[in-house]
Amino acid sequence: MDLINLNQILENIQVRNQVNEDVEVINTSQLEMIGKGRQGAVFKLSEDVCVKVFGNKEDCEREHHALSLGQQSNLIPKIIQKGTLYVAMEMVKGVDLREYLQSQPFTKELSSKLIDMLITFKTIGYERIDHHKRQIFIQPDGNLKVIDVARTIWRDRVYPYPRKLLTSLGEENKEVFLSHVQELAPLLYKEWEYYIQMDEISRQICQTLLTQPSDSDQLITSSEILLTTADEQNHVFQLEGLVHKVFKEEWIKAMLAKGIDPEVVMQKIDQYMDNKYSNYSSRGYVHDRHYQHRYYQHRYQNRS
Repeated sequence: MDLINLNQILENIQVRNQVNEDVEVINTSQLEMIGKGRQGAVFKLSEDVCVKVFGNKEDCEREHHALSLGQQSNLIPKIIQKGTLYVAMEMVKGVDLREYLQSQPFTKELSSKLIDMLITFKTIGYERIDHHKRQIFIQPDGNLKVIDVARTIWRDRVYPYPRKLLTSLGEENKEVFLSHVQELAPLLYKEWEYYIQMDEISRQICQTLLTQPSDSDQLITSSEILLTTADEQNHVFQLEGLVHKVFKEEWIKAMLAKGIDPEVVMQKIDQYMDNKYSNYSSRGYVHDRHYQHRYYQHRYQNRS
């Protein structure tokens, strides 16, 4: 395939993004489409080169950037050529991990290669050190290559362990892989085990909250104990206390800022308020003014 004429050839291919679905492809060229996903479609140019055509420039730039970060690694396909809406790259051969595990055992050697893959992801600067098993290919020489790497660098939220990989393996293969990790990298296994437990606890809490009935009528009734404005005397008492608290906080800050000892004036303020509160205490509204005085003094002296 002549790469010089690639732009002209790709004029006969239209790729459109769709919401929560794979791209829509209109192909009037002679190129064979060998796969597609949410961001683009892949076409075969030769036995050694393929081209991924994107639905928008942003996805193309992200994929190209992610591929560029891994060009020094054999894990990432080599870039051949880039255009506005496409990236031509090395053809990834072999079989993906999903198909491989349908007929082959999950060996310790394979687990070691997967751990190395995650290490490489972290080393080259990928934010998400995770990949679905269908995006991991085992080459004829036994080495791994990965495709669709754009999502490794622009995800807003990433998991601190390879959640997608573990989930995609299925329970049986997941347990085998984790047993290998425990043997090959005990500290890594211990951390993953912790995050898996936190993941499960979070899931259980979410299910409990979602299934717990909401009794709004009971809440309305039980929350009435917190109301204060219906009782006029209590309302006046609470409001006066609030004003006094705000005034005292601000006044203490002002005195401390000026370097003035506010002790004498605070005593006068407390004496005045104690007289006010003594009237309320006989009605059941009892407050420890001296405790509040010591609290404010300690709080704002520490701030200064």
